[in-house]
Amino acid sequence: MTIRVLLVDDDALVRAGLRLMLDGTPDITIVGEAADGGQVVPLADEHRPDVVLMDIRMPTVDGLTATETLRRRERAPEVVVLTTFHADAHVLRALRAGAAGFLLKDTPPAEILSAVRKVASGEPVLSPAVTRQLIQHVTPAGYDSRRARARDALAVLGEREREVALGVGRGRTNAEIGASLYMSVPTVKTHVSRILTKLDLNNRVQIALLVHDAGLLEEAGAGED
Repeated sequence: MTIRVLLVDDDALVRAGLRLMLDGTPDITIVGEAADGGQVVPLADEHRPDVVLMDIRMPTVDGLTATETLRRRERAPEVVVLTTFHADAHVLRALRAGAAGFLLKDTPPAEILSAVRKVASGEPVLSPAVTRQLIQHVTPAGYDSRRARARDALAVLGEREREVALGVGRGRTNAEIGASLYMSVPTVKTHVSRILTKLDLNNRVQIALLVHDAGLLEEAGAGED
């Protein structure tokens, strides 16, 4: 399968570098480019990309707004945000909107290629461990209210679903979660799908963020990581 990618960055040199890198592989093709977030939805409708590489800072419509708009649509492509910062509150906002992860703009080419392939196959490119690091370095306003909302949201989960959500928050794979909870991998996958549906989330990264917001890892003990 050929992975269709849309590039979104207001820097033409960045787009040219990404195109040169990605178009040189047999399983990835660049289907379009945008210099502003306002162009994203029309181009996505026209070209049907599988993955959007989205810059955050753009002059008219920023990548955060574009990500939020795009991810609310049916059959939305996966979004990976591009940033120059390791710890950026904007990255957290993008992840909460449903982005599958983020890449630093100086990420080595092989890692960018790997990230695009992972995201296209439904695997986030941001581990919960990195999410925790982001949260530790960036403390946006409203943490207490987010914790309360996260706890209310997680209250709809059954006991086993809550245990699986905790495993996702710890960064464990389905196999690792299954081994710790004495479940088969297909059963874990079923629980993850139900969690996503019940909580109206897009991906595992959002589950991990919700678990972090609710403070469940601290309650379970850091030694379990």
